[in-house]
Amino acid sequence: MLFGLFKPRPEKLLARELYEHLLAASRQPALYGEDCVPDTLEGRFEMVVLHTALVIRVFQASAEQAHRDISQVLFDTMFDDFDAAMREMGVGDSGVGKKIRFMAEGFYGRASVYDEALKVDDPGVLELAIARNIFASEETNSASRKLSDYVRASAEKLDAQGALTLAEGAAPDFVTLG
Repeated sequence: MLFGLFKPRPEKLLARELYEHLLAASRQPALYGEDCVPDTLEGRFEMVVLHTALVIRVFQASAEQAHRDISQVLFDTMFDDFDAAMREMGVGDSGVGKKIRFMAEGFYGRASVYDEALKVDDPGVLELAIARNIFASEETNSASRKLSDYVRASAEKLDAQGALTLAEGAAPDFVTLG
């Protein structure tokens, strides 16, 4: 009887699986390097945030409360991972909370901007959002255009896949770069 008390909830297991898949997508070597995302701690953070935001966007668009609940558990899973990573890097207990709060605010801002940009037909809106958030630039460039194309194509694939399919345990269908 006590064993059931410590068993992870199914949503947590699903969120962990989804998170592992989106981590793999965010680490595609073709996303990094020359004329791409800087292969730095900040660049990797931005890619994890971007991929997580795309999956959460699908769950949030669902009419099912259970799907929206999964998005929250996925968010929590991502920030549990960030918390653990900061502690491994030696950030003290007092600093972790402040950094996590700052990162969470950044996530919500980016997720909202990307979601709004994906709703409009003008590709320049998403390109500019990516230029600002990932490349710290007020102007688009070839890297922001390339990443914008990737994000738009991945969002379309994820939208077609749908929250129900993802909630059943399917791996998120991101574009694979060569």
